[in-house]
Amino acid sequence: MALVPKEEDRYHYQVPALTSTNYPVWAVRVKSIMDAYSLWATVEPRGLGEEPDQKKSKQALAFLFQAIPEEMVLQMASYTDPKQVWDGLKTRYLGVGFG
Repeated sequence: MALVPKEEDRYHYQVPALTSTNYPVWAVRVKSIMDAYSLWATVEPRGLGEEPDQKKSKQALAFLFQAIPEEMVLQMASYTDPKQVWDGLKTRYLGVGFG
């Protein structure tokens, strides 16, 4: 993961690419980048009745779609919530029942 200075006090994080073998490290990196951009709240479990900001949800969804292989984008294109994408990837790479 490269950190590229864009402006003074602002950084642009390169989106790590998900491969068939790097999911655990990819997930840590993506989570930290999304958290740095205040997007992780769209994925992590929400409080009862708490809805994420729609703009941030769209940004998080776009970010995740950039970080997955093209063939997976088509498989997950029907998902409209970043949590759905995150959980789908987790299930695919770690299987059901992994935390």
